Amino acid sequence: QVQLVESGGGLVQAGGSLSLSCAASGSVSRIESMGWSRQAPGKQRELVAQVTNDGDTNYADSVKGRFAISRDYAKNTVYLQMNSLNSEDAGVYYCNVRTRVLLKSMNYWGQGTQVTVSS
Repeated sequence: QVQLVESGGGLVQAGGSLSLSCAASGSVSRIESMGWSRQAPGKQRELVAQVTNDGDTNYADSVKGRFAISRDYAKNTVYLQMNSLNSEDAGVYYCNVRTRVLLKSMNYWGQGTQVTVSS
């Protein structure tokens, strides 16, 4: 089991910046990747950014060049720096951790944190 505690988010004006953090605890040695997804009202949850144990990163096309994901391996914490925010970035952001033991993988989700972008 992995427990996730998210922080950050809130209200920001369009063009502004916000940062999110997510600390993992529990079976952290099994973590394969950490990342963030988001869900806007009426839309499906989508992957925003992800970082693997090897440090490889993956971003949604819509956030490339504006968002940056980073990870503190010692603290088992993943961060998301969000710049140049626009209305399309608003939604609930969920921290996601994927673990793997041999051939079995599991996904864990944080409770979600709201990001609101005002025009």
